[in-house]
Amino acid sequence: MDLQLTTKRLVLRPLLMSDVGLVIEMFTDHQIMKYAGGPISEEKINAEMALNIRRGGKGCVGVWCICDRASGEAFGSIALLPLPIDQDHTDWEQVVENQLPDGEIEIGYFLKRAAWGNGYATEAAERLLCFTFEDTSLKEVVAVIDPENKSSRRVLDKIGFVSTGTRRAYGQKLPGFSISADMYRVKHPSL
Repeated sequence: MDLQLTTKRLVLRPLLMSDVGLVIEMFTDHQIMKYAGGPISEEKINAEMALNIRRGGKGCVGVWCICDRASGEAFGSIALLPLPIDQDHTDWEQVVENQLPDGEIEIGYFLKRAAWGNGYATEAAERLLCFTFEDTSLKEVVAVIDPENKSSRRVLDKIGFVSTGTRRAYGQKLPGFSISADMYRVKHPSL
């Protein structure tokens, strides 16, 4: 399974240890992390970077680095990971090389501020969903957002997610969304 995914403007490739600088830049930024539990310390990111590059389900579960296709510049990340219900973070023990996690798989995305407002999150998420429903056995992807995160809500709307109401995730009650393979195929009948 080819885990490097391309769009007109982007390359999504599996996150590497060498991407730690990008992860630090994004996850220590108060504005970027405003709706995701707040900034994370550089020390914690360095200590946990090996977890962030783990892949499960033969590679289809994990984190991808979002890069500019022309220049190669890395400016974000997008992930398919097990949705935590009562914990406030991903349970990396569920990310096992040759098996899919038992619970729901969520999509999540982060961009450096300089990349905001260009449609990159939508483009990357659309490509990752295409990969998910064409090349893996996953039948549904879910998402949760902070109720104030209007930008993330717009991305989910554009790529076909529907509201599932308030649900428990990350140890709190949050707006939930989902898209099934069948719903995706209705929007993209060429699959």
